[in-house]
Amino acid sequence: MTAEFIEQLLLLVTTPLYVFVIAVHWGLSAWHQRDTYTLPDTATNIYLAALNGGLELIFSGVVLWFLSWFWLNRAFHFEPAGALYWLALFVLEDFFYYALHYVDHHCRLFWATHVTHHSSEHFNFSTGFRASVFQPLYRMFYFAPIVLLGFQPVDVLVMYSATQIFGTFVHHDTCPRLGPLEWIFVTPSHHRVHHGSNPKYLDKNIGMALIIWDRIFGTFVEEDANEPVRYGLTKPVTSRGPVNIVVHEWRDMWRDVRDARGWRERFGFVFARPGWRPARDEKLRGGQIAGAP
Repeated sequence: MTAEFIEQLLLLVTTPLYVFVIAVHWGLSAWHQRDTYTLPDTATNIYLAALNGGLELIFSGVVLWFLSWFWLNRAFHFEPAGALYWLALFVLEDFFYYALHYVDHHCRLFWATHVTHHSSEHFNFSTGFRASVFQPLYRMFYFAPIVLLGFQPVDVLVMYSATQIFGTFVHHDTCPRLGPLEWIFVTPSHHRVHHGSNPKYLDKNIGMALIIWDRIFGTFVEEDANEPVRYGLTKPVTSRGPVNIVVHEWRDMWRDVRDARGWRERFGFVFARPGWRPARDEKLRGGQIAGAP
């Protein structure tokens, strides 16, 4: 049984469920007069999911070929028969996704891809489909160590698809705190924080299924009832056209690289964290704040 077949089976099973849940949630939101969904925003979410899924399908052969090399050179071999194998795979896959997601938020080159997922000013189940379009081109590099440890490439891809299903359903705008589960698993409350543009919420609660990585590595923040989450980006997208919604950060990054003074600044504009500015810009900004001419 191929990874493509299993992923297609998961898609076949979950798509009607997604449609049903989104329809019910949208209806309840409208009933309670909450502006949770809009037609243009939901259409954009579906459009980005289609782009991502198409690229993933086209690139799937390369991903399997790449991971197969690591499988042939694996350090260990495990029989995928018991619960312990799948539990270990789940934990490892979730950890390496945390690493991928952390880099997406802290390196502008990868943020330029991931920013699409955060560009909506709404937060609902359809936001889970608002994919990072080009992530399939580099996600395999984070999966390679798992295969090298002895987990089969097909199983790694299937586990990723399964955790993606979980990740979709944490995009819920009103779900309350979930008690003891909040200590172990990512919950809607945690993920609302992750989509916030409030300064205290930026780059927090990065995990996909397990929140333990955020607690261990210092990226965890609880949702604060006194500070409602503002969804979207600190710098909103000016045009939400089908091309600009995908490439706007790439365009801004290219403009900064073009206008940079020297290779050190060019490197910073590409590889530093989003929002990085050269020291000269920071000094100028500080002078302006202080009232300098």
